[in-house]
Formats: sequence, C-alpha cells, structure tokens
Amino acid sequence: MTHAYRFAIYSQDGMGLGHLRRNTLIGQKILEAAPGSNILLIADSPVAPFFRLPPGMDFIKLPSIQKISPGVWQPTHLQVHEQDVQELRAALLRNVFQCYQPDLLLVDHMPVGAKGELTPALEVLRQAHPSCSVVLGLRDILDAREVIARVWQTEGAYDALRSYYHRVLIYGSSQVFDSCSTYSLPVPPQGIHYCGYVVNPGPIRPASQIRQDLHAGKRKLVFVSAGGGHDGYPLMRTYVQALRLLENRADFLTLMAVGVNLPPPMIQALEDEAQGLPIQIHPHVDDSLSHIAAADLVVCMAGYNTLAEVLYLKKKALVVPRAGPSAEQRMRAGLFANRGLVEILDPRDLSPQALALSLTAALQRNDLPAPNGAIEMDGAGQAAGWLLELLR
Repeated sequence: MTHAYRFAIYSQDGMGLGHLRRNTLIGQKILEAAPGSNILLIADSPVAPFFRLPPGMDFIKLPSIQKISPGVWQPTHLQVHEQDVQELRAALLRNVFQCYQPDLLLVDHMPVGAKGELTPALEVLRQAHPSCSVVLGLRDILDAREVIARVWQTEGAYDALRSYYHRVLIYGSSQVFDSCSTYSLPVPPQGIHYCGYVVNPGPIRPASQIRQDLHAGKRKLVFVSAGGGHDGYPLMRTYVQALRLLENRADFLTLMAVGVNLPPPMIQALEDEAQGLPIQIHPHVDDSLSHIAAADLVVCMAGYNTLAEVLYLKKKALVVPRAGPSAEQRMRAGLFANRGLVEILDPRDLSPQALALSLTAALQRNDLPAPNGAIEMDGAGQAAGWLLELLR
C-alpha cells in the first residue's frame, strides 16, 4: 500500500523559469508514485506557477527578488529596502513550515536560500517537526567553483548542509560534470545521488501538425528560444539583424519565443525590426517541446531546461550562452560542445554578421548531435524515487 505524504519544495527562481520547471516535473513524478500526497511549492518567480500544476500540488508566492551578482539580490517589484523584503520572505518561510509541517522538504539549489533566508525556517522546522527529511536538489552546474566556494562559505551553506540536510540529489550526470567534487559538497547521512537530467518527456505533437499550424510549407524551421526571456533580448535582436543581413538567403521560417519575462516595449521593438522578415514572434509557446521536435535547428541560450530538451529530442542546436553574471551557461555549453552535442557561438563574438554565418553553417550541418553522446534523461523519475525512499 502506498502512503500519502506531505511535501514542500522551496523553488527560488529570480527572473527565470528553469527551477520552477524542474520542480514542477519532479512534483508530478512524486504524485504519480505516491497518490494522495500533497506538495506545496514555495516560489518567487514573477510568473509563478506558470506551468500547469497537477491535482495535489499548490503554491505560495514569495515577493520576487532578482540576482544582481553572486550573493547580491534586490527586490524585483516592491519599492522597499532590500532588508525589508528579506525579513518578509524569511518570516513567511518560518510560518509556512510551522503550519504546514511537511514530511519532506526539497530545497532547490540554495542550501540556506537567498541571502540566508532559509536557515531560521530550517531551525523552526526541526523544532516543529523533527522527523521531516530535508533534501537539497542541485542542477549539474551552479557557477564557477571559486564563486560557489566563496558565496557558500560566506552564507553558511556548507554548515547548513552538515546540520540540516539528509540527502543531496544532483540533476545531472557525473560522467558529464562531477558536481560533488567540483563544489566540495559535504556528504550528508543519506548520501549524494546523481539522478540524470530532468526533462519534460512530452507528449509531443507530430511535426507535420506544428509546421501546418505555422504555415511553414516546405521551408526549414528554426526555433529561437531564450527561456524566461529577461536576459535574452540581445540574442533575439541580433538574430533579427542577422536575418536582415541574409536577405533572400533567409529562405527558412523562424519561430521566436522571446520569453514571458521580456517587457512588452522590447517585444514591440523586436516586432518592428522584424517587419518583412520570415519571423513569427511570440512571448512563449504553450508546447515548446513539440516545437523543438519539429524544428530543423534550435537557436538558444544555454539554460539547463532548454538544453536538456534539445538533447532529449536529439536536435541540432546553435547555442549562445549567457555572458553573465554567472559562468553556469558558458560552462554547460562548453561541456556539451566538447561531447559533440551542440555548436557554440561565444557571446563575446555575438554580432549580426557572426550569427548570420553561424546560422547558415549550422543549417547545413548533419553531424549534430553526435550519435554516441547520449546521457541519462530520467532525472524527474529518479529524483522522485530517491525522495520517496527516504520516507518509506
């Protein structure tokens, strides 16, 4: 007989969607494996929950903050002092844990939360519900080794891992990137486990249907994505300018998903600049997986979720990683490129001319991704299994 449990997931996402997506997928797998359970998602993305939540899963929205540099945050919308928002978020977390008393808490990628806001709540949880299991979930790459070492030491993350956490899950593969040794992770009582990459498995609509809906005809289809979109405008604008340079050589259709966080004036500027070009511009597409599957080429940044979907579908991709403030995307893109899975355009070299050349060359390539570069993709199911094993 399957027991019903009470889960909480702390999902700090700043201005993106990646963490929110991963935690929603893991939550779905938990509910499939443990029917009758409940999951409370604690999120701060400005567009939370964004993804459709399954029955048994609900969310609480913290005031949004955005990362300025490693360890430095500021309010996204509230026009108040940073310290006031930190105190408000910390108080909300303490009250949620006190009242909800989960059987298991999954903390996403920040052991003490943003600016240490989670530490007092973890202490409250230990006093209120000492049998609660606490697990840290990490994507494969966090940032440069020295940056994580400095920030985690300053914020007390290593001490928190030793004091509060029972298990660490890594959403990646040790064969691609050894997160455990790179970040000198303390090994908690129930160990550190690599789960493989967390990816949305579908369902996937037929490519012919996607192409028909877009009126693509016999033209090749390029899907351009910038994830949540808050930092994707330079790539999007440069892409439009590259197509303008190509003129009649741009004999393919482009579907551009600029991201739900891109401000409307920037979307309008892109639409104005794309007048007369074979580009369809949307804030987002409801079924990005099917559109990636239907594309002849994906042009994207190097966010975890987007690249995981590209690799899962074995699609040809031209990747322009984010320049900063984190080194995460550059590191991930480099690792995948070295395995012959994607092609990279260095963000320092991004220009309409360079992107036009890379775009036409990528469309002609037929050797991406490398057939021997497969990696594990059942991260959500594996993570759910490791979480439930703690409770059973």
